[in-house]
Amino acid sequence: MTLSPSVPDTVSNAAATPEKVQPFAALGLKEDEYLKIREILGRRPTSGELAMYSVMWSEHCSYKSSKNYLRQFGQKVSPKMKKNLMVGMGENAGVVDVGEGWAVTFKIESHNHPSFIEPFQGAATGVGGIVRDIISMGARPVAVMDALRFGHIDDPDTARIVHGVVSGISFYANCLGLPNIGGETYFDSVYQANPLVNALAVGVLRHEDLHLANARGVGNKVVLFGARTGGDGIGGASILASDSFSAGGPTKRPAVQVGDPFAEKVLIECCLELFQLGLVEGIQDLGAAGISCATSELASNGDGGMFIDLEQVLLRDPTLTAEEILMSESQERMMAIVTPEKLEGFLAVVAKWDVETSVLGEVTDTGRLIINWRGEEIVNVEPRTVAVDGPVYDRPVAYPSWIDALQADTTASLPRSTDLRADMLALLGSANLSDKSWITNQYDKYVLGNTALSFPDDGGMVRIDEESGLGFAVATDANGRYCQLDPYRGAQLALAEAFRNVAATGATPVAVSDCLNFGSPENPEVMWQFSRTVEALSDGCLELEIPVTGGNVSFYNQTGDQPIHPTPVIAVLGTIDDVGRRIPSGWQDEGNNIYLLGITRDELDGSAWAGTVHDHLGGMPPSVDLGGELKLAALIGAGGEQSLVASAHDLADGGLSQALAEAVMRFGVGARVWITEIMARDGVDATAALFSESTGRMLVSVPREDDVRFQGLCEGRNYPFLRIGVTENSGELEVQDEFTISVGELRGVHRATMAERFGAVIGQ
Repeated sequence: MTLSPSVPDTVSNAAATPEKVQPFAALGLKEDEYLKIREILGRRPTSGELAMYSVMWSEHCSYKSSKNYLRQFGQKVSPKMKKNLMVGMGENAGVVDVGEGWAVTFKIESHNHPSFIEPFQGAATGVGGIVRDIISMGARPVAVMDALRFGHIDDPDTARIVHGVVSGISFYANCLGLPNIGGETYFDSVYQANPLVNALAVGVLRHEDLHLANARGVGNKVVLFGARTGGDGIGGASILASDSFSAGGPTKRPAVQVGDPFAEKVLIECCLELFQLGLVEGIQDLGAAGISCATSELASNGDGGMFIDLEQVLLRDPTLTAEEILMSESQERMMAIVTPEKLEGFLAVVAKWDVETSVLGEVTDTGRLIINWRGEEIVNVEPRTVAVDGPVYDRPVAYPSWIDALQADTTASLPRSTDLRADMLALLGSANLSDKSWITNQYDKYVLGNTALSFPDDGGMVRIDEESGLGFAVATDANGRYCQLDPYRGAQLALAEAFRNVAATGATPVAVSDCLNFGSPENPEVMWQFSRTVEALSDGCLELEIPVTGGNVSFYNQTGDQPIHPTPVIAVLGTIDDVGRRIPSGWQDEGNNIYLLGITRDELDGSAWAGTVHDHLGGMPPSVDLGGELKLAALIGAGGEQSLVASAHDLADGGLSQALAEAVMRFGVGARVWITEIMARDGVDATAALFSESTGRMLVSVPREDDVRFQGLCEGRNYPFLRIGVTENSGELEVQDEFTISVGELRGVHRATMAERFGAVIGQ
């Protein structure tokens, strides 16, 4: 994408030629935005300035349609939410104090459109980008996760995307030596032409190692290091990620970046040594918008002035124009602010790691970001106008015309099960509830040697400190079907499920990162969905008293006029004093008592049972009781500390049926279960008892010798519980008076779905 001739468009030339026609629309800018840029500068922008504004004012970088709503996360806070928050929203990633001088940083972001066009590179560079966010906080990355949404499992194009995305994630993370400790994968035709690839990374650091992205100190050097700058990813943020695909399909292949995980691995170790030796004052990764973003954001967050000589940028392609260099999103690059007296030491470290480096310029007191190219001034802007003070839209919002009819179409009229066994197996083998080992077996989940829990447990867990056993747990959740029915309740259901999944591991939930995936913000009905989602999450986090530390908004997830279901992916981070007390999701011993915690209601609207058995979506999602979720989490935490709980599995998609099957399959130990007491106490039929997706419920196993103490714990904390079964070395799951299924049959049905579509499962 050549934006200018070889003769640079200088600031003086821009002032002298106000009538020049510029390709602002091709760069993703609206006419009124272009006119605003001219007003800010008092002249037309140079082509270099136009390139910078176009990427930094894009939806992907500026959050111009979401800022008005995202402020709620900073407004709805309590003292408890702030207590352990070291860095919140606005930096590359949030940072939470987890005790003993340790901190954890984590964030989840999207790489959706690139992963449809080039699934392998799109997914791979999504992992690379989120990992660099973690590095830039001064942390060592220690784990990754992914939340994936693909089209219908039987659509011919789904296999192309699945193979590419999974290969890209496994290639990049495995080469980095980072364990993939969990995530989720869903199939739905609404994502057919717009898959979602949301990547999460977690890092650990000592408190004193924290670094922020700012450029302070007049005379300090601006240093670019890492991979050379190439022509890949040009306009990715503004052109690819900030617009919908046309109904005819995408044609934006050049905007996808190309990743090199081996270069990033070296970059990680190089950065950590630079941090350890105190050679860096401020640091920023180069992701979306590349040099445009790094220079303008560092300057805005610092003393406000910076001078850059763009000719000093090391290039893979010497034919790149200045504008292309500014817009390139080439991977594996970092920008550091270094004091003059430490520059020699900095250069010695990067030379040791064989990382290419160039000094681009320095911090100034001019209050301007000035960039020269071939001896000519091609950019002279106030950096905040590029990075911070972009347009903010109060988009039209409209209550969806179709939602009342959708909510009125409940499951009440659907026939209840006459063959519970068949329905259970249908859910177990359905695309969304089937075994995902075809994916997860391609990931290394034990590298680094600190993984305590990973898929198929409810959350991933990693040890931070070998001496104390201190660790963290993470889970991601979302349910686009629920959010389509009611975005407020659907978003809180995702928050509640991720919170519950972390609690099920024995950890205490402490923080949230979110990736909000929606259709076009120019659609008023989409903006209504978005507004309700943010309101729900901010209200929910306030009630749970856990802060949102950062995340990502991904708009324009639609093809033609058809948006995806609203899909807010919620990542919850928890802490645990000793990973030795972790709780697995399945029982390992016979003779344990099985308890159902919580109340079962007749809540089948939007459920996996409705979708799988009846191909139905309608009604209202299950109700949410966040106060109850807090009580349940505290109960499991206390049970774990007292070693009363041998296993814990949350109830969500597929209800009790799915939880029982997964708990049995986890270690191959069978169970004899009865549901009559659930039906009698809660006033539900057998279908609801097995397949309802009521929240605030968990399936736990308790050693027989601890039974009285566990019951006392539940009674003391006033949480509903029922003993519904016992574990047995029978090799089968028996639901008394209903059906019996062998562990072998359960596993066969569960494992077949992915293998039949995508090929043999590694390791099976």
